[in-house]
Amino acid sequence: MQDQPILEEQKAYYRARAHEYDEWFLRQGRYDRGPEHRNQWLGEAAGIEAVLRSAVRGADVLELACGTGLWTQRLAEGNRRVTAVDASPETIAINRARVGSANIEYQVADIFSWVPQNGYDVVFFSFWLSHVPPARFEEFWALVKAALKPSGQAFFIDSLPEPTSTAKDHGPIDESGVSRRKLNDGREFNIVKVFYEPTALERRLVELGWSGWVRSTDKFFLYGLMTARK
Repeated sequence: MQDQPILEEQKAYYRARAHEYDEWFLRQGRYDRGPEHRNQWLGEAAGIEAVLRSAVRGADVLELACGTGLWTQRLAEGNRRVTAVDASPETIAINRARVGSANIEYQVADIFSWVPQNGYDVVFFSFWLSHVPPARFEEFWALVKAALKPSGQAFFIDSLPEPTSTAKDHGPIDESGVSRRKLNDGREFNIVKVFYEPTALERRLVELGWSGWVRSTDKFFLYGLMTARK
């Protein structure tokens, strides 16, 4: 497909970034903008975590683009089973070492070609929807729905277009759908990065046959809980 080259570059970026990815979420290194910024960021993330813990409990969960395990560890604590899928073996290795839980099954697979083999109560993905090309939006949500049991739910988290979310040596927020990203060693990659307005995203998902809500925190994140209407 036309977007395959950038998806391959995006995959290469996240494989190369695996061992520095946590710096972004923990606001370290090039992402350190001081204690006030870090406290607000982590506080907003903690608020979403509280909603997640309340909404997703005792379930069979599929986590797409599981990354280094920052959210996998939260899912593993209160659910029966977690299937964690990511295209990067490097991030899967970090995830496995971090979480070390017997109720997690890991799969290294490209989400755009992966086919779920089981039905899940919940599909969870964090900071992944923004990396899905617009032309694949409906296809991706069809995959999510296909992975769910009847009346299953999707819980997701993503970024708002806040300039201080990115590294200090990145350029201004680019809302074209493609962003240029730099690693600590100076290598640069183009990736898909699509920002969504919560109300518009909720409306679009309702039109695709989902019900639920999409909300935003004060500054940094959006998150949603949608139920599939079979």
